[in-house]
Amino acid sequence: MRSFRYHVVSVCAVLLALGLGVALGASSLSSSMLGGVSSDRADLNGQVGSLTADRDAARAQQAQSDRALAAAAPGLLAGHLAARSVVLLAAPDAAPDDLDAVSGLVGQAGGHVTGRLGLTDATLAPDRADALRSLVTRVLPAGVQLPRTTDAGALTGALLGSLVTSGKGPTSSPAEVGTAFTALADGGFLAPGAAPAPAQVAVVVTGDGPASTPDAAGRASALAKIAGAVHSGGAGTVVASRAASGEVAAVRADPSLGGVSTVDGVGTTAGRIATVLAAGEQVQGRSGSYGTAPGAKALPGAGAAPAAGAPPA
Repeated sequence: MRSFRYHVVSVCAVLLALGLGVALGASSLSSSMLGGVSSDRADLNGQVGSLTADRDAARAQQAQSDRALAAAAPGLLAGHLAARSVVLLAAPDAAPDDLDAVSGLVGQAGGHVTGRLGLTDATLAPDRADALRSLVTRVLPAGVQLPRTTDAGALTGALLGSLVTSGKGPTSSPAEVGTAFTALADGGFLAPGAAPAPAQVAVVVTGDGPASTPDAAGRASALAKIAGAVHSGGAGTVVASRAASGEVAAVRADPSLGGVSTVDGVGTTAGRIATVLAAGEQVQGRSGSYGTAPGAKALPGAGAAPAAGAPPA
């Protein structure tokens, strides 16, 4: 009869064999997996390198185009805003570089900027609409008519239009203008700053469009309604954005705002030139959609539509 010691040795031998088998199998599997991961990583690195090269080439081409257009801007813009005045309405996400560039190009076109009016996040926030609506009705200058609507954006645009544009409505006194601006700033609906002098054209400058949040569509619609109401007050109006989405898309999608010109790509020299040319067309009673989005023209020119309700030249 075999001894107990013999059985113990046998069991240990079996366990050792199993352990070696598992180790060898795992080693083989690990080598295979590591080889596959290394191959995938190399492929991804190659794709990243290719995309980076494409991006850098596109940026270089854009920079070259911007330099060429900047050199040509004085000739392209000369006389398009001769002796005309422009006020800039800055959305909360408007880039200072875009505002500065548009201001400079207005000067090259023969016009002058009367000032900048900074809108705040609260101006466009759906949850502040009731407070804004109430404030607008309280500070409305004598003789200014608000549209028959409860839309806070449209009411705000009508008020701002009466304050910063020389449209077809009554002229507010300096005291009324000062009271309205102070109340809107104190309420958090306007950025602090001097009130712009009235102008013939309003250019609304925005950034990349509202972020993907539940109230994004509401914010874009609010700014579109503000621009539409400013235009309805008799001032030429242009909405210029870095993106083709957001506010620009909201204006283009609303048939009632067809008289407002739109420009996507205001972060580029071409977009900034198009913005100023569009302002010049507004003075002449014409409007259009410009930029790189489908259906938009690269630059204002022949074939622009008459701007509904725009003031004559």
